[in-house]
Amino acid sequence: MPIMPDHWIRRMAADRGMIEPFVESQRREGVISYGLSSYGYDARVADEFKIFTNVDNALVDPKSFSETSFVTRQGPVCIIPPNSFVLAHTVEYFRVPRDILVICLGKSTYARCGLIVNVTPLEPEWEGQVTIEISNTTPLPAKVYANEGICQFLFLQGESAPEVSYADRAGKYMGQRGVALPRL
Repeated sequence: MPIMPDHWIRRMAADRGMIEPFVESQRREGVISYGLSSYGYDARVADEFKIFTNVDNALVDPKSFSETSFVTRQGPVCIIPPNSFVLAHTVEYFRVPRDILVICLGKSTYARCGLIVNVTPLEPEWEGQVTIEISNTTPLPAKVYANEGICQFLFLQGESAPEVSYADRAGKYMGQRGVALPRL
């Protein structure tokens, strides 16, 4: 399962709209870097944040998730409370080819500050803006900057295309825009 290089990512973005908007090279002057890298693409976090709060003493239940567990904020910066998390989404919209699986890793700048990024794999033929979970593992409030790099996506090519893709089975998160909360 090879990892796909920069020239392949660039071609797929141009020819098939795999990443929109697409940034041709790393941008990093005064910002947390984003754009095309050697073997991946560093995506930006959008300026919409759903900050987890326990004001109502709610139970976290993935089968019956209450949107009231979040406070929505929009702006250039998000402050994540200590030992809490936010849900956000990428600026970029992804269209994954049928023979590709995409995995995501958090940016080292944030990881070194105790902020962990979690994204499940982007399956073959999935498309949408990616919902990102950003956990603050520290006992202090932490800042995240909108429209700057948050994570890196790596594109892995399968030996062959799968028999059934995410699109074939009409996955529940297909075509999402904005933050998508858990669905059953």
